[in-house]
Amino acid sequence: MPNRRQFVTGTAAAALGAAALPRSDASAAQASFRTTPERGGPRTAQPATGTNLTKFRDPLRIPPVIRPTASTSSVTIRQLATTVQYHSELPPTPVWAYEGSVPGPTIDVRSGQRIRVAWENRISGSFPATAIAVPFTGLDSLLAPGRGSATPDPAVAALPAWNVVHLHGSVTGGGNDGWTENGVSPGQAQLSEYPNAQRSTSLWYHDHANGITAFNVFAGLAGQYLIRDAEEDALKLPSGSREVPLIIADRNIDTDASGVPNGRLLHRIGYIDGGDADHPSRLSLPFIGPYNVVNGVIWPYVPVDARWWRFRVLNAANTREYTLELRLEHADGTLTPVPGALVQIGGDQGLLPAPVHLDALTLGAAERADVLINFGAFPGARLRLIDTNTSGVSPLGPEVLQFRVGPAPSTDTFTLPAVLSPSFRRLTPADIPADHVERWIAFSTDDGTPLGHPEIWELSPTPAGYLPQNGERLVTVTGRDGVARSFRRSAHTFEDPVGFFVAKDGWEVWNFVHLTGPGHPAHIHLVGFQAFGRDIYDVSATTDTGSDVVRWTAAYRAPGVLGPEEQGWKDTVRVEPLQAVTLAGQFTGATGRYLYHCHILEHEDEGMMRPFVVAPKEVLARMGQHSAHQH
Repeated sequence: MPNRRQFVTGTAAAALGAAALPRSDASAAQASFRTTPERGGPRTAQPATGTNLTKFRDPLRIPPVIRPTASTSSVTIRQLATTVQYHSELPPTPVWAYEGSVPGPTIDVRSGQRIRVAWENRISGSFPATAIAVPFTGLDSLLAPGRGSATPDPAVAALPAWNVVHLHGSVTGGGNDGWTENGVSPGQAQLSEYPNAQRSTSLWYHDHANGITAFNVFAGLAGQYLIRDAEEDALKLPSGSREVPLIIADRNIDTDASGVPNGRLLHRIGYIDGGDADHPSRLSLPFIGPYNVVNGVIWPYVPVDARWWRFRVLNAANTREYTLELRLEHADGTLTPVPGALVQIGGDQGLLPAPVHLDALTLGAAERADVLINFGAFPGARLRLIDTNTSGVSPLGPEVLQFRVGPAPSTDTFTLPAVLSPSFRRLTPADIPADHVERWIAFSTDDGTPLGHPEIWELSPTPAGYLPQNGERLVTVTGRDGVARSFRRSAHTFEDPVGFFVAKDGWEVWNFVHLTGPGHPAHIHLVGFQAFGRDIYDVSATTDTGSDVVRWTAAYRAPGVLGPEEQGWKDTVRVEPLQAVTLAGQFTGATGRYLYHCHILEHEDEGMMRPFVVAPKEVLARMGQHSAHQH
């Protein structure tokens, strides 16, 4: 199955190569926000004696909602140490959470409504999750539930509550973006301003602290952020209780010595030892877990009635790529796929031009989808949302959640429109100004093997006759146009000097080329872009005799697939093995220092992240003068 293979090579091989909402104490000057209480949640049940929890026992939990108004445009959101219940058969789970809720409150604003958020770190106590590493012996070693005989990592247990909030997909100044090294300790606050001068869309906020993002997000620090506008209003989409956030992730649960779950989150990863006796090395693999979690509940059910519903879907997993499919349950226990049941109307950065009927929806880590489902043909039925990437792979099964359909209401006034966004325009290369800047980035590994440490390489053109120094990496890319382009690797770690200086309001075309290792979801801060295409490449590498100069060649082989659901504005794009993705966007609306990176959180923490600077072109010209003088 392609999806299963994609899971194995792109996720595991990625491996290879509330409880109650605390009351806000915002001052009168900052004005507390209005919230709606959580709906549903796990109920008390017989405690689990093993790792096989009952599926679809607990209702989906709906996070509280923050709706700032003109008089409450300044908001305080606290980061707290608390407990939530992931499943009614588990003890309460210690977490770090925004306002005590996992996920955090959904922030709901209007386009152009400027708000200011004080993100207060009020976390106390030790890191709430257990971390272990086990030898990688296959997928079962990553997906096995529980701790087994592994010893917890004391370095992770000692991590302090140091964090910084990034509003993913936001057009905001660099000082408000949540720079990865601007962490905030308990007792301090991060002050951020969000202009929200964007089209209707679904963003999300999450921790972005340097080196520990994977652990902080895993501990619970993530939430959804919605921007609405008149174009969305005109569609009269399902709303109120029929607009439901589905924040999907995977988790593992710690166990005691007898294998009984103790409720703590378990960050279980694999490792592969390499090198030799004189130069040992260890490759750590990203987290994937056996329990699918939606809105902080393991395998929940969602009560719906037999009409159109709207779901704001977010893949908030550390690593996993989900391919979601809706299947109808039958009395004999069999499941039947429902073709075209998932109607995608929006993506990362807003509405698509027209609805897309999908048999299955693929979302890489950090990707979002605005999805409609018409339950009108299924009164009284039960349907399951499953992840076909893990079908037959995960020891606990591929189920994500269950829909329980009630009777049909007397009327359903919603009609699916043929056009979603009259203002949308699909870009073509002819739309990109002639003075645009083109950049090339490669995904590779430090040693050039699929099992090496993954890296982002910034590529700079090499002049004719260039003589490389020992240890350099050279890359030649021959594209669909038949033109061979020669580059040298000019940066490959987070600490390398800034290499990309972008002119404010400038258009750029970025090319992500995959050379070796796992696939990566590439995220660029600040900019909304459109993907132009995805191509498949033949890749090879040779090492110069008598030196450590490695020459890579990537040659176009065939066109890849850019799905209809990827035709809209995006901020994260999947770059699968041996593929190249080209995208274009205008860096407008703000300036400052930003990041682009792989959104597999463990890869991000290990250095697959690079800075770039956006500034007025007149200032960039002077930056260039100073840079030349220094050299």
